[in-house]
Amino acid sequence: MMTSRMKKTCSFKEEQYYSSRLQELRFQVAGGEGLHLEFKRKASDPEKIVRELVAFANTEGGTLLVGVADDGSIPGIKYPEEESFVIRQAILKQVRPMLRFSEEVIAVAPARYVLAYHIQAGKRLPYQIKQTNGLVCYVRINDQSIKASAEMRAVLRQRHRRHNRLIRYGEHEQLLMQHLARNHTITLQDFANLTKLSRKKASRKLVHLVLANLLKLTPTGKGDVYSLAFVA
Repeated sequence: MMTSRMKKTCSFKEEQYYSSRLQELRFQVAGGEGLHLEFKRKASDPEKIVRELVAFANTEGGTLLVGVADDGSIPGIKYPEEESFVIRQAILKQVRPMLRFSEEVIAVAPARYVLAYHIQAGKRLPYQIKQTNGLVCYVRINDQSIKASAEMRAVLRQRHRRHNRLIRYGEHEQLLMQHLARNHTITLQDFANLTKLSRKKASRKLVHLVLANLLKLTPTGKGDVYSLAFVA
């Protein structure tokens, strides 16, 4: 169903194609995809769109543009109300907790539009997607949305809680700092091997150090990487 805002935006005269908003859109697209911006040609795969929106909410927020190609061209879409319905239904059915967003329809040519979805950084972290095998979480790294590990989800879940975190600087922490002084980064498996801890205990220690702002967790396509949060 077409919203009142869509009806108002889609009722335009030809001179509106050259509106300041369209110029803003072109300038935005010219900068390319990045941490806060994603392009989708159309909503043929709503699950991928939901993944991008969730990743924005779990990170720093951002904008997803439907009707913009990967090469930066802006062909637009013909039926924004249909694309909007598909996307909204996917968000409603798949995202937990409920995702807050604003939707904008931008006229780009005769009978052609771009749908813009604006997502703020979420407060009820982590936002996750319902799939057949359970809940899946994504975060945004540069211009990619990456599946979050259990450690990343734990950090998202606990980061907003305000309380002091006591750090016990023992043998395992000392080994970790010595390793980072030489190698700069470490993975969960490497830390477990280094300290002879079980993977579960190693995971808990690393998450605790990230929440205490001593370590930085960086998700990658090949797994999480940990480094010192502050480097002299």
